[in-house]
Amino acid sequence: MTQRPERYLDKVTAGPGGVMTDDVGVITGDLTIVTACPDGRRADVSVQYTGAEEWYTMTGSPVPVPPTGLRALHDAVLAAARAGGGAEVPR
Repeated sequence: MTQRPERYLDKVTAGPGGVMTDDVGVITGDLTIVTACPDGRRADVSVQYTGAEEWYTMTGSPVPVPPTGLRALHDAVLAAARAGGGAEVPR
């Protein structure tokens, strides 16, 4: 039996200054953020305008999964996005 990769998805409104992406720079407004761990070691963080088709890599991704786990990392990413200021993936 193959184990499914861990993945979290949430919607958030970015704080002033938005979220920094590698692809298009800062994005703002209502966003959807996915934190996924396809290999059990490194987490990929992607962001999109809620309802859009395009996904962007949040600056700082991928990162090692911390000892506290992927859920804790995802929660930290959401908090950073809510704070804005060109938020990047916390390390």
